Amino acid sequence: MFLDNNKLTIGKNGLIAPYVQIYTATHPLKASERIIGNGNESRYLTSAKPVTIGDNVWIGGNSVIFPGVTIGNNVTIGAGSVVTKDIPYNVLAFGNPCEVKKELK
Repeated sequence: MFLDNNKLTIGKNGLIAPYVQIYTATHPLKASERIIGNGNESRYLTSAKPVTIGDNVWIGGNSVIFPGVTIGNNVTIGAGSVVTKDIPYNVLAFGNPCEVKKELK
């Protein structure tokens, strides 16, 4: 699933497994900053940040990519990962939150 309110760039030769979610939309965490108005006239403040996925990237199933993230070239993201920050080139990364586990040569 892609929620692309901003630029979503996906490089060449990538693999995106089933049920991967990629989001560019975001909002303030505090309700007082997120909700504008009250009652039936309420609106919600949202913004968007671009997501960039490099060349030769494999994203395992059920992973979630957060707004503003850049994933470098030649990266493998393990299944079920929650990618909240940038991932450098040539690594294996996985987990919640997703962290670099190994450099790939």
